[in-house]
Amino acid sequence: MAARSPASLSYRTTGSTCLHPLSQLLGIPLDQVNFVACQLLALSAAFWFRIYLRPGKASPEVRHTLATILGIYFVVFCFGWYAVHLFVLVLMCYGVMVTASVSNIHRYSFFVAMGYLTICHISRIYIFHYGILTTDFSGPLMIVTQKITTLAFQVHDGLGRKAEDLSAEQHRLAVKVKPSLLEYLSYHLNFMSVIAGPCNNFKDYVAFIEGRHIHMKLLEVNWKERGFQSLPEPSPTGAVIQKLCITLMSLLLFLTLSKSFPVTFLIDDWFVHKANFLSRLWYLYVVMQAAKPKYYFAWTLADAVHNAAGFGFSGIDADGNSCWDLLSNLNIWKIETATSFKMYLENWNIQTSTWLKCVCYERVPWYPTVLTFLLSALWHGVYPGYYFTFLTGVPVTLAARAVRNNYRHHFLASKARKVAYDVVTWAVTQLAVSYTAAPFVMLAVEPTISLYKSMFFFLHILCLLIILLLPVKPRQPQRQSQSPNSVKKKAD
Repeated sequence: MAARSPASLSYRTTGSTCLHPLSQLLGIPLDQVNFVACQLLALSAAFWFRIYLRPGKASPEVRHTLATILGIYFVVFCFGWYAVHLFVLVLMCYGVMVTASVSNIHRYSFFVAMGYLTICHISRIYIFHYGILTTDFSGPLMIVTQKITTLAFQVHDGLGRKAEDLSAEQHRLAVKVKPSLLEYLSYHLNFMSVIAGPCNNFKDYVAFIEGRHIHMKLLEVNWKERGFQSLPEPSPTGAVIQKLCITLMSLLLFLTLSKSFPVTFLIDDWFVHKANFLSRLWYLYVVMQAAKPKYYFAWTLADAVHNAAGFGFSGIDADGNSCWDLLSNLNIWKIETATSFKMYLENWNIQTSTWLKCVCYERVPWYPTVLTFLLSALWHGVYPGYYFTFLTGVPVTLAARAVRNNYRHHFLASKARKVAYDVVTWAVTQLAVSYTAAPFVMLAVEPTISLYKSMFFFLHILCLLIILLLPVKPRQPQRQSQSPNSVKKKAD
């Protein structure tokens, strides 16, 4: 059989084909064109939603309904009949929400959502091998899984646990009344987040729909103590414009850098067998840098969509400026200047990190770091590369923590030492992240092993030596203070 041309491959999608001429003109797969088109339509709809359906003009029921209808339309436009998976999962888990006991609602919801997501990952990759259609519907399914489990745990906190057993954050986010079907559908399928996320808290979303979101955030930060005598009415326009500029720059960088520095070169014969070690390390760093603007584009555009609708306000900063970063999924400046593995991870895919902390790290009684990395890998999918990345991340995290705890204080005595320490740790962090994340973009076993063999597994060996040789110093607790009972009941 003759090989299919790239043009014919780009046409194969379960979603709408009305933009196929544009896909051919740009040379970009149709499913990606549909994704961007939907996000731009969502941006326009968000402005309309904020101006013409603001709480003073429309009831919460109307806002919930229209947000859901638009979301369903967008997901069907992008994914066609694959959207059924999304609707089935949401309705199944609503059934769990209304029928399960509050003592088990979080467990059942977690296993149903993660189980369904994992089955879809396996069937899409190992059974069909993308042989039927190229559309990847896993993104929305992954976001919905986060929301389903987050809400289930927050309902369990609000109805199934005592207040004294909750941390301050769990108490703040606890949901004390099970949501109605309309609220549940709107939370999971609204047009702002159904395509690209991010995950957000149910109480924040309902407050936004009901028009309490901004005032609630202002009350949380004690606006009167910051010099305000009345509640301001901040506008998201400036934040939206700034984020759209970042989105455009990220898109341009991705389109140019990804072609100039393809990831496939990491397994090229010259790279593996002839390039010296420093050249391999440098090119690995450049390739991984070139892969990041794709995420900057998608996540920043999704953030702008929420802000345009009036959602995402987080308070007033010390200078009196409005902050619209409640739903931000990354902090680009802190990522690019990170001087520790921990700092990098805290500013990359922020909302997913928050979800992992909510449903796993704060609740499991044993090995929270290891189990959190494993859950993250399982949530991302079943490609072996994901597990290489996250299992490599465990020793890197432990080694970085050991070095920081044992040596950082020696460099704080003078400004010059601190600057030197920051420069060295920045370079080490960026290279370590590139090394750790490479399997994430290579996906398969063979290229991952080939890459790591060409680099002598140097970071794996170095991290294991650090963990074995450096004395272990206990970390200062970073979680919210809890009662003795909450420690015993952490697994709940």
